[in-house]
Formats: sequence, C-alpha cells, structure tokens
Amino acid sequence: MSYDHFQTASVIRYPYLWARQARAAETEGRKDRPVAVGVRIARPDGNLVIFFPITSRQPDASRFAAEVPTIEKRRAGLDVDLRLWIIFDEFNSDIVGRSFYLEPEPPIGRFSKAFFLPLLREFIARRKASTDVVRFR
Repeated sequence: MSYDHFQTASVIRYPYLWARQARAAETEGRKDRPVAVGVRIARPDGNLVIFFPITSRQPDASRFAAEVPTIEKRRAGLDVDLRLWIIFDEFNSDIVGRSFYLEPEPPIGRFSKAFFLPLLREFIARRKASTDVVRFR
C-alpha cells in the first residue's frame, strides 16, 4: 500500500485531535473518526496534509461547518442514516510517511468535487480564523 490515495476530498479514518482537547494538553485523538482530506502540499521532508473532522454532533451556528447531504454520504462511505457535518474552522495537519497516526490504507470514500471544492475555497478564504492542531513534530 501507499499514501497516494490521500487526495483532496477523500475520506479516511484518523484519530482526530479536536482543538479543545489540544488546548487541554491532550496529545492523542480519543477515537478514529472519518476525516476529509483537505489539501496535500508537497514538501521536501514529506507531504503536509490537512484533515477536516466529520462529526454527528451538530455544531453551533457560529462554527464554519457544512452538513453532508445523503448522496455525498454515500460517495464518502459514511452512514446515510446519521446527520453528519464537516467542520472547517479547525483542522489537523500531519506529514505523510512520518506520521504516527496515518496508515497507508485505502480511503473509505470520496466527496464529489462539486460538493467539496466550494467548501475548500471558503476554508482558504477564512483560513486565518481557523485553528490548526499540528500532529507532527
């Protein structure tokens, strides 16, 4: 296996560390959860990848989040019977090939470009207001 499948809009399982947990000095995600791969940036020391969490807990109206439509849940390999949201105002960043948390397993699915790319563009516009939890050292 390789890490080539970690591409924009793919969905993998990852031990996401929430910003509130990191502020409380936690260092490990409490459980594997589905995350959306936002961006993969080539770097000499390994590709940097940004992950957005997917949750069944409805976010506050003040959060930058998007509810996942049923058709997108199917494409992404998610439970179509649950209401799910992608959170965009916080993210984890990690390094492919150097991460303690990434495994070279195939994604569980992928969001369509029509759904995901407008949200990613909005994230880029708002990035300075987002919280990055760095998972590599």
